[in-house]
Amino acid sequence: MSNLALHAGSIARERLLDEGLRPESFRVLVGASGGPKWFVLHGLDRYLFGEFFGAAANELITLGSSAGAWRMSCLATADPVAAIDRLATLYSEQRYSEKPNEKEVTQQARLMLRAALGENGAQEIIENERFRTHILAERCKGLGSSEVKWLRASWLAASASLNVISRRTLSWFFQRTVFTNMGDLSPYRNLVDVDTAIVPLSPDNLHDAMISSGSIPFVLEGTRDPAGARPGLYWDGGIVDYHFDLDFCSGDELVLYPHYLGSVIPGWFDKHISWRHARRSNYDNVVLLAPGQDFIASLPNGKLSDRGDFVRFGHEERLRLFRQVLDRSQVLAEEFDRLVHHGVSAEQIKPIGNLSS
Repeated sequence: MSNLALHAGSIARERLLDEGLRPESFRVLVGASGGPKWFVLHGLDRYLFGEFFGAAANELITLGSSAGAWRMSCLATADPVAAIDRLATLYSEQRYSEKPNEKEVTQQARLMLRAALGENGAQEIIENERFRTHILAERCKGLGSSEVKWLRASWLAASASLNVISRRTLSWFFQRTVFTNMGDLSPYRNLVDVDTAIVPLSPDNLHDAMISSGSIPFVLEGTRDPAGARPGLYWDGGIVDYHFDLDFCSGDELVLYPHYLGSVIPGWFDKHISWRHARRSNYDNVVLLAPGQDFIASLPNGKLSDRGDFVRFGHEERLRLFRQVLDRSQVLAEEFDRLVHHGVSAEQIKPIGNLSS
């Protein structure tokens, strides 16, 4: 197995060796931020949303930020494979003016998400009692919600600087907001790592929750005052929860985490902080799936797709490259299917990277 890398925490490793990969073993499914990096996981998502979890009967909690939240929302629609295909097509085919402003990018993203979910998608997600959706966004506190752009920029710089000292300082600037169709029954209502609020999903706020979860500061506008939530400006969930460093609340069951890396970075501001690691205890029950390094090297330009590709390449060239990655992503699904049907050996399981005690 050279294309798909299987990583696991200590408890998950023993469960995999004893039980193999079974949908009923998993309580939580996670989707990370990362924008177009997600394209490499498209084939795996199709397999998980259809064949793997499609016939299982157990309730599955999903948790996502930014593009990860968009993917997890597709799962809770009536036809999740069709929804994830629409998201992949619409996202990869996005076209902007030569120098798009925040308003243009936000409008395009809103149209894309509505089309991906379909006419009744919002209601289907809210009413789905099997796939329990959790969409993460960050409510800005204080000057972060100012209408004055330079004040917001200064406030954001201050939050990034203090984050170097401690992630807990993020609570001075943001309130993690979890939009969910579980309401107060959500297992994430008691998170204490940073200030956290729970907001019930409704027809009036689902699309706002999705767009705010992916609203990269000063690339998208963010969302002001979503229905049912505290007033303020809501930005990208990845600011606090880029790859996550929280209790996934899976109990004795496992967490499945299809990821584009074999390691995790807690928050968006932590990308260049070499000593910042996620807590190992939060990943004991996690099974993390990621493309292997050789597979990534085989992709166009030897790398994952990323937001910079929208600047590096013209529309037709970018679309050609994105389609190649989406097509190649099916290989990961095929290798995962082999693991499901033929079992997992100890030699195939790697540790999850960037964890500390």
